[in-house]
Amino acid sequence: MSIKEEFFKEITEGYQTKGDYIILGSATLDGETLKDAFVKVPLKTLNRHGLIAGATGTGKTKSLQVMAENLSEKGIPVLLMDIKGDLSGLAEPSPGHPKIDERMESIGLPFEGRGFPVDVLTISEQDGVRLRATVSEFGPVLLSRILDLTDAQSGIVSIIFQYCDDHKLPLLDLKDFKKVLQFSTEEGKEEIQKEYGRISTASTGAILRKIIELDQQGGEIFFGERSFEVKDLVRKNDKGEGIISVLRLTDIQDRPKLFSTFMLQLLAEVYNTFPEQGDSDKPELIIFLDEAHLIFREASKALLSEIENIVKLIRSKGIGLYFVTQNPKDIPEDILAQLGLKIQHALRAFTAKDRKAIKLVAENYPDTKYYDVDESLTALGIGEAFVSVLNEKGKPTPLAATMMRAPMSRMDILTNVELKKLINNSQLFYKYNEAIDRDSAFEILNRKIERINEKEEVERKKEEVQKHYTSRSRQSTRMNPILKVVTSATFIRGVLGILKRVL
Repeated sequence: MSIKEEFFKEITEGYQTKGDYIILGSATLDGETLKDAFVKVPLKTLNRHGLIAGATGTGKTKSLQVMAENLSEKGIPVLLMDIKGDLSGLAEPSPGHPKIDERMESIGLPFEGRGFPVDVLTISEQDGVRLRATVSEFGPVLLSRILDLTDAQSGIVSIIFQYCDDHKLPLLDLKDFKKVLQFSTEEGKEEIQKEYGRISTASTGAILRKIIELDQQGGEIFFGERSFEVKDLVRKNDKGEGIISVLRLTDIQDRPKLFSTFMLQLLAEVYNTFPEQGDSDKPELIIFLDEAHLIFREASKALLSEIENIVKLIRSKGIGLYFVTQNPKDIPEDILAQLGLKIQHALRAFTAKDRKAIKLVAENYPDTKYYDVDESLTALGIGEAFVSVLNEKGKPTPLAATMMRAPMSRMDILTNVELKKLINNSQLFYKYNEAIDRDSAFEILNRKIERINEKEEVERKKEEVQKHYTSRSRQSTRMNPILKVVTSATFIRGVLGILKRVL
């Protein structure tokens, strides 16, 4: 048996699966694509999370697109974080190209251009179905970790939430939270101190500055009603295909605080909402986090710890998380260790530091006698990648340099007209794009402060009137100087008159 035949056998047997699967492409050896040596991912293991990495221009986004298409066809809903704004083309069919036909022929798969069911979402001012969440849904612990607060400051946040719960003050947006924070150290200081203990003005000032920072990054748009229901991420169309939700984030790159805030809240909400799925045949939802380094770039230790916990636990709910970034080192090691599927596109070695990093990346993959991995990582072509997945028993499959299949949908963005039409036709657009500003803590406390001020004004006027009457009363009891003289003279004359009569 030749090396080529031996390798083909190892791949076909190693990627054999009894259950349903998606095909990423076909294995290559010595620059030749082996037709029908399919690299398969069992649907059963997709909730074990994954990584798509590689230098700019090597095909990461197209690999993400291919996975999203195939998952949708299998009835698995997908959520994509579209940082670069180049994933909206999923909604329209590929026009085809001779190079696509050549690639698919070498892989051994037919090609048919087609579009997929897509919803366009947004958390900023861009057009799309509006995603919002209330401050109450975050809760004191998550909000404190996002703001990177000290233990003392976190305790104050817990008091604020408890006070609002006890007094039926809805915390919907950031202005609600800021108002309660202000109230706790001014008009309501005595009331809150009596019930919950003293609150430091210095600490509330520090919390307020963190809230303002989040507000300036777009928090005033994200926080509020109507809250997005995560169940709307797991919808299917009438053909049973999973809806692909594309979250537009092209204006978020310079606002990492808002991005990490949204992601953590979304994952926490998904985890708390979805039931335990156990060992099911396919996942409930797959989430792709493009430009994943933005989540971790400015995350505090507490925030990283929270993300790591969610990554470890959320797969039991049938949720798979896939991180897309340029280099695996962008992902914290504790999270990287949780990722079962790895698609590694080419890396570039321009410096000694780059070459050292590539050697470390190569060590993350199973040993193989067919490739010199660290050398091959710099030689992979566009649309080629090293792939390692978990089989149905949870064991890594043989490492395969893979010719990735081409997307069936358009590898370009939608026009403005196409995008607007897609958004307007969404079943979710009219559900979530109506702004709701009902009575909440801000309005209720403003009225309470007005009543307090009115009461204080009444008391002040009452005191002034009382003071006025008291002053008048005192004046009436003091004798007028002229009257005093006249009275004294009369008294003296009376006394003298009596004395004369006596004498």
